[in-house]
Amino acid sequence: MHDTALIATVAVGFVLAFGFGYLADRLRLPPLVGYLVAGILCGPFTPGFDADIHLAQQLAEMGVILLMFGVGLHFSAADLMAVRGIAILGAVGQIVIATLLGVGLAHLWGWSLGAGLVFGLALSVASTVVLLKALEERSLLETPNGRVAVGWLIVEDLAMVVALVLLPALAEMLGGHAVGAAAGHAAPAPEGPLALTLAITLGKVAAFAVLAIALGPKVVPWLLTQVARTGSRELFTLSVLAVALGIAYGSAQIFGVSFALGAFFAGVVLSESRFSHRAAAQSLPLQDAFAVLFFVSVGMLFDPSIVVREPLALLAVVALVVLAKPLTALAIVLLLRYPLGMALTVAASLAQIGEFSFILIGLGMGLGLLPAEGRDLVLAAALISITLNPLAFAVAELIQKRWLARRGGDGPVYGHHRYEVLEHDIAVIRHRSEEREAARELETQALVEMFPVLALVDKRAQEELVLLFRPRSASPGDRIIRRGDRANGMYFLSSGTVEVLAAGRTIRLAAGSFFGEMALLSGARRNADVTAVDFCQLLFLDRRDFNLFMTRHPAVRAAVNDMADQRRAMNQHPDDTDDGPPDERTADEPDAPALGHAPRA
Repeated sequence: MHDTALIATVAVGFVLAFGFGYLADRLRLPPLVGYLVAGILCGPFTPGFDADIHLAQQLAEMGVILLMFGVGLHFSAADLMAVRGIAILGAVGQIVIATLLGVGLAHLWGWSLGAGLVFGLALSVASTVVLLKALEERSLLETPNGRVAVGWLIVEDLAMVVALVLLPALAEMLGGHAVGAAAGHAAPAPEGPLALTLAITLGKVAAFAVLAIALGPKVVPWLLTQVARTGSRELFTLSVLAVALGIAYGSAQIFGVSFALGAFFAGVVLSESRFSHRAAAQSLPLQDAFAVLFFVSVGMLFDPSIVVREPLALLAVVALVVLAKPLTALAIVLLLRYPLGMALTVAASLAQIGEFSFILIGLGMGLGLLPAEGRDLVLAAALISITLNPLAFAVAELIQKRWLARRGGDGPVYGHHRYEVLEHDIAVIRHRSEEREAARELETQALVEMFPVLALVDKRAQEELVLLFRPRSASPGDRIIRRGDRANGMYFLSSGTVEVLAAGRTIRLAAGSFFGEMALLSGARRNADVTAVDFCQLLFLDRRDFNLFMTRHPAVRAAVNDMADQRRAMNQHPDDTDDGPPDERTADEPDAPALGHAPRA
């Protein structure tokens, strides 16, 4: 009988995650709670099915890579810059204070400094997944308060990425050990003085970052453009995953940085391309699937007996997460002189811990820094804090309503000036982003308006055609098509005028016309000369792309065939009854062919 441990682990994990995730959603809790519970039930600490935890951990690594890729893909430098004045100072200050509190608790329990550092960092960072869901449910995501909360967590995520890089280099000094392939987090730390070790580690990270930033925006969009031109949905999805996993694995093997950091940079590089939305949409199902397995595998590591064995320690950890950390954030926002409403939203957003906490404790365990008890306390605190997070938002809303009622609405609100400045900055950046999106849409819209035949396909196909087009230009007198040549493509005339000489007649075509499709459809050689009359801008669709696009869109092919039939009939029975000379017509004359109609070319 074949070994089915992998299939069993995945199948049982998905089934239990679906069941408990659905139950959690019905109870108005984040599905993440259900995924963790599913992991607990198929883990070694509970009776029943015992999943292969080693296989689960490898699947979890895939989940970490895709989670970090998603974080990078949705990373917006513009959004972060809009709220940098509060998000950067606030997040860094809150991380430092929360980490120190975690180190203090660890010291009381007799843990090492390294254990306390990992423990405190894990408790200092909130879950982006939980935050986004909470903000969306309350329609706060697009508000200044929601933007600040998201920017705050972006800074936290970036700080944790740095922590993932530095912890392996500092592990031995902090009481742990260096690891290589274990958990796929880092290469072995180089031997030598700490300063040299840090310098080498940061040097590798810097080299990787420079290479990714310098080459990534050129290579990755070009590669995806070539793949998108094929029109294959599955090939495009595969290319996105290949970029994410390839950069993650390559960065770990060549530069010795973590899989997580490589995947994050892959997402950041891709986020700046025109394919970011499409890449996110088409890779999201796989990201979600492996993210679920990641949370299930984390749940497998949890020993529920910690609730009975260490109730006071668990209570202290939960209090740090749901009380101390939010109150710290509340105080920081108010000290920066922003309104109470914003402070309360940020505080409620941070009253939980999630995915980065799990990644950190996994790294801490792999480095020998964190005891199993610390892992169990963090996992238990995550379950409890995520479950209580809706209550945190409800309390924040209640406090704000009562405070506003007590004020009676008279006089300026505390921090209103800074709030207005922030609101203006966010509006400016949002307007720029909308302008970029509008420019892309206008490009497609202008194309459709100029060539109405393209209105026969949907918006996605129109955008796909924009990728297939190759810009060409011609000066007065340039021969664009020569009689007798083999057909290599079709031309769309964006601006200028061309002259078509065929069957002893000369016809002029203006912007909005297309030509050269007859020979592509018939397979014959060119039957006309086409010359630029003035400076022309053209869009060229080569033979392969023409055949590919026409095959995928029969309506366009039928329309082009109809026009070709009209041109063929016109060539065979030329209409010379017009008032103009028979050897010269323009597209503006009454008897001239309709848009794009020209003699066979």
